Formats: sequence, C-alpha cells, structure tokens
Amino acid sequence: MTDAFPADIPDDLAWQRAAPRGANGPGPWIEIAFGNGDLVYLRETSAPDTVVTTTRAKWDAFALGVRAGEFDHFVDRS
Repeated sequence: MTDAFPADIPDDLAWQRAAPRGANGPGPWIEIAFGNGDLVYLRETSAPDTVVTTTRAKWDAFALGVRAGEFDHFVDRS
C-alpha cells in the first residue's frame, strides 16, 4: 500500500464506511472507495485527508482472507 497525495485523490469517490452494526457517532471507522482503473482508496474517518491506496487485486485478496477467518486473531473479543 502507498500513501496518496491529496492532488492524486479523485473528488468524486463514493466512500463506504465499515462500522459495526448499530454503531453511532463518528468512529473512528475505516472507509473505502474504489476509483477508476485498478486503485482502491482507504482512509480513517478521524483523518480523512490521510489516504492509502492499494490495487484491486490486493484488496480482493485481503477481503477474501477476512471472509476466510485468516485475521480473526487480530479481533478484540472483549
């Protein structure tokens, strides 16, 4: 993943927030947007000007790993 400079971030991205169901308030939550071509943009609601980019192939591999439970050990279950 790489940091995106503000000038490189399209103005028309449709950000989708990943927050727990029923969550109220500003978070902080992670937001994701798919750009034109192969780029995927990620940011945190508390720092929307800091954007990280990755490719669609890498995002898909990560999302499939999450669905398969490969990252469950990182979740705080308290």
